[in-house]
Amino acid sequence: MRLAFLGTPDFAVTALAAIVAAGHEVACAYSQPPAPRGRGHGLKPSPVHAFAEAHGIPVRTPASMRDPAEIAAFAALDLDAAVVVAFGQILPGAVLEAPRLGSYNVHGSLLPRWRGAAPIQRAIMAGDAVTGVQVMRMTEGLDEGPVLSTATVRIGPLDTASTLHDRLAAAGADLIVRTLPEIEAGTAVATPQSGEGVTYAKKISARFARLDWTKPGAVLDRKIRGMSPFPGAWFELPTEKGPVRVKALLSRFEDEAGEAGVALDDRLLVGTGEGAVRLLRVQREGKGPQDADAFLRGHPVPAGTRLG
Repeated sequence: MRLAFLGTPDFAVTALAAIVAAGHEVACAYSQPPAPRGRGHGLKPSPVHAFAEAHGIPVRTPASMRDPAEIAAFAALDLDAAVVVAFGQILPGAVLEAPRLGSYNVHGSLLPRWRGAAPIQRAIMAGDAVTGVQVMRMTEGLDEGPVLSTATVRIGPLDTASTLHDRLAAAGADLIVRTLPEIEAGTAVATPQSGEGVTYAKKISARFARLDWTKPGAVLDRKIRGMSPFPGAWFELPTEKGPVRVKALLSRFEDEAGEAGVALDDRLLVGTGEGAVRLLRVQREGKGPQDADAFLRGHPVPAGTRLG
């Protein structure tokens, strides 16, 4: 098929790579404009942009797909279909309907649950046991289109947004490659989404990343894993030079009782409003991530230490 691919982050690269490997013609890749990245904050292309350039695929990075010139350029590609994976812009109807067979989104949840920007993180933070990835025919509503195919993925007790992201990206890449021939043949069945069970996955904000140890431990454990690695849930650790910020990147809930915000042993078991949280991987401000054992060798946290 002659396709356009619209995507931006690493999650989308997995699908684009699978589409290329399957032999489809990607006439153009669309991505968000280069943005400041890395220590120097220089403008760098997105992961999809970089992959497409490396594979000889033309790239466009429009500030808005609503620009009439961009809509005309998209229509002129004479596409069979468009595949959209975490592009980062709301697409107008004129773009969605320009390809001969329509436009299709690979979405990282079981719709209509977790429509929107952060379905992976929100599924973990809500305590969902199962999530998945779906191929949906796009409409102008936010993730409201009919679903063509589904792959389910279990969420484990030690899954983070990072580990679940990687499994869903792989599942989504496999799903879109298996679904495209059905779209081309006209055999794909588009099932309307249910009007019940609709939830929205709001973008994760760093403003709410600080850990409140008075909350239930199960809630804090899910928050830590859902915000890992970015933006990273954090707390303050007292030191001789004053408190330092430490990100909690991996944790486990434990059914232990103790004062909220106080270390219950010398291995980073922290009391909460209900139960306790075992911190398994952390990152001190200005340092790299470390497993708890390695962190404690350099920064002992005795039982009774109060964390902020």
